[in-house]
Amino acid sequence: MSSFFQRLSALWKKPQPAASAPAPAPVTATEPVATPGNNEHEAVCPEQGAGHAQFVNEELIYTVLRTCYDPEIPLNIVDLGLIYGVQVADDRVSVKMTLTTQGCGMGSYISREAEEKILSLPGVREARVEVVWDPPWTPDMISAEGRKTLGLPE
Repeated sequence: MSSFFQRLSALWKKPQPAASAPAPAPVTATEPVATPGNNEHEAVCPEQGAGHAQFVNEELIYTVLRTCYDPEIPLNIVDLGLIYGVQVADDRVSVKMTLTTQGCGMGSYISREAEEKILSLPGVREARVEVVWDPPWTPDMISAEGRKTLGLPE
């Protein structure tokens, strides 16, 4: 599983400049120097932000949610159509999801697993997964890829 998260980390790591890139020009005495607290030329490194939160986005959240499976159905919760929405605000992530039935005994397990996987992402300080029932889930919500995996007609 670690190789999956290594590949996944490429989505949120800041690209490094190529080794052949020219070096920046040296700062001369006539150029203003950007220092923290100098309001005119504020320079704050993105790495000093909220734990790389600027790299957390919906696509990354959906990618990690695709690693969560309903234990009773061999399909991830995204392709199963259980995820109704993802919101990312700084270092906080909110997910609205449903279950295949209101009587699903695995609901708390699935939502807790989704929450834990989101929290494992660098830059995420808070994750909330809310189970909702409206609109009710139907098999029509399964993605085309999911239907193919399950052997269902499109």
